[in-house]
Amino acid sequence: MRLGLLVLLGVGSVAGSVSPATADEVQELLRNRIEAAGAPPRIVVAGELIHCSTVLPRFYERRLFRLAWSDVRGPLPQASGLVTALRVATREGLDPAAYHLDRLEALLAGRSEERLTPGPSPSFRVDLDLLLSDAFLLHASHLLSGRVEPTTFDPQWHVERSPDVDFVELLEQALRSGVVGPAFEGLLPAHPGYGRLRELLARYRRIERDGSWPHVADGEKLQRGDQGPRVEQTRRRLEVTGDLGPSRQIPPDIFDATLEDAVTRFQQRHGLEADGVVGRETLAALNVPISERVRQIELNLERWRWLPRELGRRHIVVNIPGFELEVVEGDDVVLEMRVVVGKPYRRTPVFSAEMSYLVFSPYWHVPPSIAANDIVPAVRKDPQYLAQKGIQVFLGSGGETDALDPASIDWAELSGQNLPYRFRQLPGPQNALGGVKFMFPNPYSVYLHDTPSRELFQRPDRTFSSGCIRLQRPLELAEYLLRGAPDWDAESIRAAARAGHERTVRLAERIPVHLQYWTAWADRSGGAHFRRDVYGRDRLLDAALRETAPTPAPGASGVRTR
Repeated sequence: MRLGLLVLLGVGSVAGSVSPATADEVQELLRNRIEAAGAPPRIVVAGELIHCSTVLPRFYERRLFRLAWSDVRGPLPQASGLVTALRVATREGLDPAAYHLDRLEALLAGRSEERLTPGPSPSFRVDLDLLLSDAFLLHASHLLSGRVEPTTFDPQWHVERSPDVDFVELLEQALRSGVVGPAFEGLLPAHPGYGRLRELLARYRRIERDGSWPHVADGEKLQRGDQGPRVEQTRRRLEVTGDLGPSRQIPPDIFDATLEDAVTRFQQRHGLEADGVVGRETLAALNVPISERVRQIELNLERWRWLPRELGRRHIVVNIPGFELEVVEGDDVVLEMRVVVGKPYRRTPVFSAEMSYLVFSPYWHVPPSIAANDIVPAVRKDPQYLAQKGIQVFLGSGGETDALDPASIDWAELSGQNLPYRFRQLPGPQNALGGVKFMFPNPYSVYLHDTPSRELFQRPDRTFSSGCIRLQRPLELAEYLLRGAPDWDAESIRAAARAGHERTVRLAERIPVHLQYWTAWADRSGGAHFRRDVYGRDRLLDAALRETAPTPAPGASGVRTR
């Protein structure tokens, strides 16, 4: 049995046929393996590709090609500690198989078979060392920065990576300390939202192991007063996720007030119209397979790893598919409101910037794309459109000139390409930006602003803008940002928003703004929230993770491969 295992792994010879190798022989073998890898390096160990082959030479050169994970007696305790840490990579939504786990366990099992031999072969020891080092570096890279680079598959995703980490030094420190786990724990996102989502992943995996949740059969909508087997299925389904507690006081096939409340809670957690009625959309959400919800959580854990380590002591977060804004101080949400985001064909991008000023009673300088695609066609249909909307027309692309008479323009001859005019909407009740806009300069010309279209905030799905973010309660945000500033109380803010002439106010302290895309999260009480993938970004990320080899993520020194 021992002979068969060793031949299968290609790591040694029959017991008694191997002489103990000197340290120099092992070092020379390791050096030759690395130097023979070529440029760019390509190292294959025991049939597996080494992913961090660009950094391993530096690691081993520092050590003068001494092995890191074993001595003449066999693997050191750090080796089993690393394997133990890799086994629980699933807690972070990562796949342990990406880090050579199966091969490492096989090699270590092979080592245990060799205890009566004069010692493991040099080839065995070098193979094991390279795989262990590669596993550590790759897993550390993924914990810090994620598995994939989002800009490679989604051009509207712009992230600032965490500061560079010297993973070679991190590996050296872990080896010196004798324990590997703490090195990995220090790389995890420290944000409370990540920790809550990780706990949610564990909870939903338990549900999956316990047999998932019942399917609710198709049929007419269900509401209070209904009775039948579909009502009982709904009740059992909601008990699994904790929306409904078990009850023996009423027959399970009756749709009572308690079940109506549970349906409402489920709808609120899934961003649906919270009417307590199991209609078409609610039924579809109830019947999403548990495996899809688990994968959704894993995708959003990956997105957390793309974020900067520090979001800011005070910061603003907009969750695009959640249609919500939060102002956060420390771990506390001090202000929250609904938002409207970009249409699916005018998507709000993902990025971070710093808010530095706001503008009361702003002009709206119409972006060229909106002018060509929306305003010019509207004027062709109704020559009075510009006057009704308070929009001025100017010749040229910049500088203040006298407004033109719209009647002097041949609108029928205008082309959307190279439109020679620019458009500006006057401050006032019809202005698309409302009474205030909040500016955090960025390359995408995206900002937060008020809106006259207040009715849209009552919709469960709020993808109606041209990319900027409309705020449900903008004056409350202005009050928060200007608190403590002289002359800026609630009344003066309302007056400035109605004044009809622009006024720019610089903030005493810049505040980070993070536009993010989370379709799954856990609230501060642990409640699970899921949202529709409004821009198809979950689908893109899932495909990228499935199709991409487990290469190190960029953004960390010594591990960059792309």
